[in-house]
Amino acid sequence: MIILPVLEWASWNVSFGGPDTESGPLSGPWYHTHKTQLFGVLLAAASNFLISVSLNIQKCTHLRLACQTEPKPYYKSKQWWCGTSLLGLGEVGNFTAYGFAPIALVAPLGCVSVIGNAFISVIFLKKTVRTADILGGTLSVTGTYLLVIFAPNVPQEITARQAQNYLVSWPFLVYLILEIIIFCILLYLYKRKAVKHIVVLLMMVALLASLTVIAVKAVASMITLSVKGKMQLTYPVFYIMIVLMATSCAFQVKFLNRAMHLYEETAVVPINFVFFTTSAIISGVIFYREFQSAALLSLVMFLFGCLLSFLGVFVIARNKKEEHLQVPFIDCGHIPGQNLADKIQPDSHSSYYGTLNNEDDLVKSQAERRKHN
Repeated sequence: MIILPVLEWASWNVSFGGPDTESGPLSGPWYHTHKTQLFGVLLAAASNFLISVSLNIQKCTHLRLACQTEPKPYYKSKQWWCGTSLLGLGEVGNFTAYGFAPIALVAPLGCVSVIGNAFISVIFLKKTVRTADILGGTLSVTGTYLLVIFAPNVPQEITARQAQNYLVSWPFLVYLILEIIIFCILLYLYKRKAVKHIVVLLMMVALLASLTVIAVKAVASMITLSVKGKMQLTYPVFYIMIVLMATSCAFQVKFLNRAMHLYEETAVVPINFVFFTTSAIISGVIFYREFQSAALLSLVMFLFGCLLSFLGVFVIARNKKEEHLQVPFIDCGHIPGQNLADKIQPDSHSSYYGTLNNEDDLVKSQAERRKHN
């Protein structure tokens, strides 16, 4: 009569983290050893979700202003500033998350922003939820679960002295030299040979991003330790990391904006997510040695989780239509100083794209006169 309740109590402990638990993803020891990086995971996920909300608010603001008869500048809109504030808060949360969780775990959580955007746009932009959104979200959530469970459990408090030692370690120096060589080749192709392929642009973004996440994690960790009373801000490496973070981030944004200008968002977002996540994981493995003591099974399952997240983002972004303003013409009546009310309909198939309708006839008549002369 007493044995069955005891067995049930032991089973409950193993499954849900009772005092006699030895292992398991929900066990007491697992939570105790992973609670710091679990906080980083929740912070990163919440921050990426907040970023997706902010971007939808900003896009909704731009669309509303563009449809007004006399649109005012977007920076005078309270709604736009609300979105900007949420964006800044989300980025600060992402920055802080690197101080509590490994790079290999925080970087793939960018898929939360893509998933959130697919569903939040239903509220702000009145879109419909597609089957691809549900499938992609399911794949990404499953991949995220595997990432959290099989992520490397390494100390996240990086001191200034540890950062100095990592900077001069030979694996990182070899990695840095190879990265500089590849980046210079890509930059040569982009600048001198005018190769503006999406892979070239986003490869440069990913190479810069790998340095950014290294610096961000070091700075976030040293600030966290300083807040706890272990002052790290007096070391020169702290300011070296800040300069590296700011410089690499600035050029990263430059090339990413160029890619967004030349290509559709549906192509840029998934490719950039895969490249960024891959480069971030590699940099974390080499610089912070995050998988140094990981078991083979954990490594395989972690990579499988990454693959599911990548696949989910591609499924969500696939065949996704861009939002365009429903204005197929230029209304001359809205041009200051003009009293015209006619509408110019550009013919994209004409060799004189963007000209007035009777301009082709004028050009033809001029050409005929030259022949007669």
